Amino acid sequence: MAGLSPSQLQKFQEDGFLVLEGFLSAAECVAMQQRIGELVAEMDVPLHCRTEFSTQEEEQLRAQGSTDYFLSSGDKIRFFFEKGVFDKKGNFLVPPEKAINKIGHALHAHDPVFRCITHSPKVQALARSLGLQMPVVVQSMCIFKQPHFGGEVSPHQDASFLYTEPLGRVLGVWMALEDATLENGCLWFIPGSHTGGVSRRMVRAPAGSGPGTSFLGSEPARDNSLFVPAPVRRGALVLIHGEVVHKSEQNLSDRSRQAYTFHLMDTAGTVWSPENWLQPTAELPFPPLYT
Repeated sequence: MAGLSPSQLQKFQEDGFLVLEGFLSAAECVAMQQRIGELVAEMDVPLHCRTEFSTQEEEQLRAQGSTDYFLSSGDKIRFFFEKGVFDKKGNFLVPPEKAINKIGHALHAHDPVFRCITHSPKVQALARSLGLQMPVVVQSMCIFKQPHFGGEVSPHQDASFLYTEPLGRVLGVWMALEDATLENGCLWFIPGSHTGGVSRRMVRAPAGSGPGTSFLGSEPARDNSLFVPAPVRRGALVLIHGEVVHKSEQNLSDRSRQAYTFHLMDTAGTVWSPENWLQPTAELPFPPLYT
């Protein structure tokens, strides 16, 4: 299995992201999409878990942080919903499969289809060519980006949520299960923005001390014209450096933009912050990527 070429590696190091078109076969995309359909069809949505997921900071603190459901999802397969899809009684206002924002955060560990893709020989070869010595998988998500109301994801750095010392040890792997276009909410990046550290961190409150998470620091105002879009075809893989600034716009089209994404950490000489919301558990230590 071939990893990155020297010129691809150089481009990733310069820009902080890299698009690899055609990484997945159509069959691999179909297998993941079919599995997503099964997970959604089987999903059990307890009333207390009907949390809204949003990207505005207040909302994030309230909806994600204050919910044990979110904070204890690191070693489970759980469902997170768009805003406004439930009525006051917690009943769906739209079909359930259209209501989901994402599924997370341990598909890579608990689902055979996603585990197989995550640990596939070509992903392992990619990681080796990037020089990752002892990578582990820390989290995984299916992101739906629903038609018409798939929410925007405001500019952020993944290391704000998945902080390590030293920085530079977290890598996002984003796989397009459907075409991602300017209309349906493709990723946008600020090339070269991965070299200045992180401006904000989401930290977990000590047990028993109020809301689940809070933010240290804040996102600086960023010039919108610095962002470059990365539209891709179904089957593309996008490598995302943990500190590169990226975002996606709301999906106003009538086509969804499903993606499977997971994060790797090279554990060699790295400390995973004990303040991160996501922590390995006895039931699920972070699994090694290399098999």
